[in-house]
Amino acid sequence: MKFQKEMMNKFKKNTALCFDDILLVPQHSDIDSRRSVDLKMNIGKNLSLSLPVIAAPMDTVCEIKMAIELYKAGGIGIIHRFMPIEDQVSQIRLAVSDHGVKNIGGSIGAKGDYVSDALRIEEAGATVILVDTANGHSSYAIDAVKTLRSVLKTSTHIMAGNVATGEGYKALSEAGADSVRVGIGGGGVCVTRLVSGHGVPLLSSVMDCKKVKEKYSLNTAIIADGGIRNSGDMIKAFAGGADAVMVGSILAGTEESPGSTFINSTGKYKTYRGMASSEANKGKDIAVAEGVSTLIPFKGSVSEVLKDIKGGLGSGCSYSGVTKLLDIYENAMYVEVSQASLGESKPHASGLNV
Repeated sequence: MKFQKEMMNKFKKNTALCFDDILLVPQHSDIDSRRSVDLKMNIGKNLSLSLPVIAAPMDTVCEIKMAIELYKAGGIGIIHRFMPIEDQVSQIRLAVSDHGVKNIGGSIGAKGDYVSDALRIEEAGATVILVDTANGHSSYAIDAVKTLRSVLKTSTHIMAGNVATGEGYKALSEAGADSVRVGIGGGGVCVTRLVSGHGVPLLSSVMDCKKVKEKYSLNTAIIADGGIRNSGDMIKAFAGGADAVMVGSILAGTEESPGSTFINSTGKYKTYRGMASSEANKGKDIAVAEGVSTLIPFKGSVSEVLKDIKGGLGSGCSYSGVTKLLDIYENAMYVEVSQASLGESKPHASGLNV
């Protein structure tokens, strides 16, 4: 009985919030046009984005076509590492030399030939290199960041993650990361929380990292990653302290996303899968699958998706009365809401099936 009481008290003290647990409070606004809102954010060393949206390094989300379109819109794509290093280097070089992409990201693991891979990606023209690991708050990931910081150009931006806590964020920051991906287990095709029982709701993870960032005066950017479904979630992430958001499912299913296309009697679809899924690891000996695979209705050009995101972010800023996305963290107010509010927040007129 004592154990149960202690556990209940512990859980009550550590209640965490996800995006659906809150709503931002509308405030006075002097903004005439939501299109005039400045969305520019500084994402750490040598990386400033006019649209702080990053395409996730997944083989059904980001390769060269997606990276080019993200760059045109003001964001950045991280080309996934689940291809031969020669192919990734070739895509990066082609995007830089033939398409004029100045901000382009590549990705590596934290084991094996990661140092030589990083150097080849850097030489090809990548300005951002992501150390892509499931649990960035681990000795091997921290050591990899330290090593890379000592061998890469000082101008190269090192992104690392993922972590779920302020302690993990601080560890990677002190190791030399310029930005850290925050979020474990919340992705649209991730089952880590179901398989392992571990994870923290993303909004609370971001808020925890922001608290640590301010306490220790760290310059490392916070990238909210995992389970962001729409521009409303993005605005809440920025209000919680994120400097950028990384998305997968929002961009999947578009013309520019890699992956197979299927047409059946109900329409056109594209594959979307987690990189820890069995489908993405065929022929590999993995301990357990922590991802799944699905089909997403075809969405058309990603440029239209990004246009809607820009509009949504501008709208969110206007409701909080800020002309710059940079200011929403200081100005936003939120209320915790009941589960019943979720129904009220969605279209619910008679006849709608949403």
